[in-house]
Amino acid sequence: MEKYMLDQNIKTQLKAYLERLESPIELVAALDESDKAAKIKELVTEIAELSDQVTARFDGSNARRPSFGVAKAGEQPRVFFAGLPMGHEFTSLILALLQVSGYAPKVSDEVLNQIKGLNLKSNFDVFVSLSCHNCPDVVQALNLIAIYNPNATATMIDGGFFQEEVEERKILAVPMLFQDNQ
Repeated sequence: MEKYMLDQNIKTQLKAYLERLESPIELVAALDESDKAAKIKELVTEIAELSDQVTARFDGSNARRPSFGVAKAGEQPRVFFAGLPMGHEFTSLILALLQVSGYAPKVSDEVLNQIKGLNLKSNFDVFVSLSCHNCPDVVQALNLIAIYNPNATATMIDGGFFQEEVEERKILAVPMLFQDNQ
């Protein structure tokens, strides 16, 4: 019996969410030869199999590997997941899929206009643990900034996937946010 990344119950729920996509999206994976990359490939493939609106690609150019980005079809990804967005981060993934497609976020027009008006040129990296209760709020806020600012990117980084980097950067608590590697 094959083991899947997503169980049938989760797949059923995710399929219902994917029916709300406003336009086609792509999941663009940047992989290496690691076991972690195989898990990301499996997740990306399983999500794409749930909707005709979702395409999986494995030719991503993101330097951080393994990872995958979410993009409107034909565009470059600006929202990235370096690791498996499971646990508390699964909601962040679902919202990214929907919002990248054009599905309106559940924020006020005032907040959305402020986000659109930021005119940022930044790369945001947020280190998380999948058991962190506060991390999804930060990830989702940064994802919105990246979705509505064409020169910004947001990357959720699972500290468990990138333990060496966590140690190099002396990260002791999450969420830990870096803007342009600062």
